[in-house]
Amino acid sequence: MRTKTNDGRFFEDYAVGQVINHAVPRTVKMGERALYHMLYPARHALYSSDQFAQTCGLPFSPLDDMIAFHVVFGKTVPDVSLNAIANLGYAEGRWHLPVWPGDTLRSQSEVIGVKQNSNGKSGVVWVRTTGLNQHDETVMDYVRWVMVRKRDPGADAPEPVVPDLAKVVAPDTLVIPRGLDFTNYDFTLAGEPHRWGDYAVGETIDHVDGVTIEEAEHMMATRLWQNTAKVHFDTSARPDGSRLIYGGHVISMARALSFNGLANAQMIVGLNGGAHANPCVSGDTVRAWSEVLDKAETSAPGVGAIRLRLVATKGGTPFELRGEDGKYLPDVLLDLDYWALMPL
Repeated sequence: MRTKTNDGRFFEDYAVGQVINHAVPRTVKMGERALYHMLYPARHALYSSDQFAQTCGLPFSPLDDMIAFHVVFGKTVPDVSLNAIANLGYAEGRWHLPVWPGDTLRSQSEVIGVKQNSNGKSGVVWVRTTGLNQHDETVMDYVRWVMVRKRDPGADAPEPVVPDLAKVVAPDTLVIPRGLDFTNYDFTLAGEPHRWGDYAVGETIDHVDGVTIEEAEHMMATRLWQNTAKVHFDTSARPDGSRLIYGGHVISMARALSFNGLANAQMIVGLNGGAHANPCVSGDTVRAWSEVLDKAETSAPGVGAIRLRLVATKGGTPFELRGEDGKYLPDVLLDLDYWALMPL
């Protein structure tokens, strides 16, 4: 009897150069914004107020950059990471266009690397994913790599191909939204007085607050973003019987917590790299700290770019990342390197 159901791809189903067009396009509106602001304590003014966005040169408030990321990412899961053991990292990410309420997003991925693990039971797959809107314009693109189970551990290993990825998105390639102008920026309404010039490379910021991850909110978020990876839903998919918290949920939670100290880091425009260092499960309390890695000027009036390391932990000491062995400390959940736009 032939089955019509989709068991997802396994490691041996991927080949370098393969292009996957992901189902199903999704139109995003104000409902996604309301749910996003409910799930995460998101307060950045540009994404909260049409009036604030208009004073910054935009026609109205776009949807949060991370909404675009979650939707584009979620579309790839049935084809890329349904049988994943772990999502390992990100690189070369850029946001090309704001996402406006009413836009329809779809995703396309190209396999750019494969490498079987030494245990012969799994392998790592690298894909470059592009998010497109209803006009076939690129909204964002990024590379991620995933550890995926093999269907048949005895299957021959493919010739390994490991892509050479840039460690940093060059600041002169960052895309500034058309019309963005921070010369009339209202620091009082934004929530903090700190501008681009107030931050120094090497500075670290403890974001102070913490949020305990609840099972119900995690499941709501994972369903909202249509992330169908088994490890997030099915307790039999992991040896310890727990459901793994979707890594993007940790990213958005940490980004929201970073408001306290980085309220004026308004728009994310580049993703240089990232790693989900340790698993996050229900009951973990997420805290965050940031380090300023670099700064750059832009061509937009009053707009500077700031490169930030955002680290999410589950209770570790702020500003401690790795042990003497060079490995991430066990309390570190996320190590994310990104570019944001901030008023000069």
